[in-house]
Amino acid sequence: MQLAFAKAREGIAAGQTPFGACIAKNGEPIVCAHNNVWRSVDSTAHAEMVAIREACIELGTIDLAGCAIYSTTEPCPMCFAACHWAKISKIVFGARIEDAKRFGFSELAISNMDMKRLGGSHMIIEVDFMRSESLALFESWAARFDKRTY
Repeated sequence: MQLAFAKAREGIAAGQTPFGACIAKNGEPIVCAHNNVWRSVDSTAHAEMVAIREACIELGTIDLAGCAIYSTTEPCPMCFAACHWAKISKIVFGARIEDAKRFGFSELAISNMDMKRLGGSHMIIEVDFMRSESLALFESWAARFDKRTY
């Protein structure tokens, strides 16, 4: 998770939003990424999406079974679905979707636990991991940037 925090801070410094993600396999980091929505002018370039794309390239497969994704914030429904389709085995996140909403992000209020239950997923989900550190990323970002519509 520390690598995801570092990537999120790197993204904030580059004018991006405060989100980072790291994918690991067998406890070893494969890739880490930050949100690139503004830089790439691509509303799907969330940290998790970027990390999944890069991990698939790095591993030469679209099957990321056995991998865990560490995300500074609970993956949105798009990112959760991508984790599901990539067969990621475990999601670990810090801040929650509600936290992102409090900081002005236009998140859909559908939790990963609800999507897991509704979709019948066997993915392991670890909630609130290092949550206070994740919230600190939002605070840092909010102090630095004027609010935009996200």
